[in-house]
Amino acid sequence: MLAPFHASPVLATNIIEIFERCGTIDKVIVLGLGAFSLVAWTVMFGKHFELKRLRVLNHAFEMALRDQRTLLDSPESFRNKRHIPYADLFADAVESYWRAATISQERGKAAVNPRARLEHAENAIQRAIARQTLRYESNMIFLASIVSGAPFIGLLGTVWGVMEAFSSIATQQTAGIQQLAPGVSGAMLATIAGLIVAIPSVFGYNLLLGNTRTMITELENYASSLADRIELESD
Repeated sequence: MLAPFHASPVLATNIIEIFERCGTIDKVIVLGLGAFSLVAWTVMFGKHFELKRLRVLNHAFEMALRDQRTLLDSPESFRNKRHIPYADLFADAVESYWRAATISQERGKAAVNPRARLEHAENAIQRAIARQTLRYESNMIFLASIVSGAPFIGLLGTVWGVMEAFSSIATQQTAGIQQLAPGVSGAMLATIAGLIVAIPSVFGYNLLLGNTRTMITELENYASSLADRIELESD
């Protein structure tokens, strides 16, 4: 008969026990990486749902705007939705267009050049694009820092753990497992922690970066269409 299978003591070793054998510096590094992991997941999920919500709001606003016969004389409610990126561009463009006309009239110019109005509107659109691009890309730099920094922090823990192991050997002049275990355990745990933080973060960052670039392209296309409609109406 086959002997019953028993789990190896090494395989049954608890991560908590490994953590408890680590040195102080490695414990701090592992806990810090754990905090970075929580922050990274929070940023990734938060950014994903934010971009998804903004895309829905943008498309809904664009569909509503298409039903308007004229943009320059659209209802005030269309310019009061600044939380929607498309609405923010629209409000800046229309307000700049009419502001240019008002300033020209105040200066005593009877005939207002439509081209000058259009240039003011286009400049406002470009400023709004830059502002909304920063909004889309918010927190991405922080996430990129975690992606690039986590492996190096884990490497720091690895080097420190190995240094502690060799320091114990030099101090006690023995190379037993009792002297090597704390330092080596801390080194390996710090490496694993750094990879656990970095690997999901890099996939999440690339996915969010792709979504952000897509939405920026959509924003620029919408801005071009908006400028065309305003130009046609101004003529």
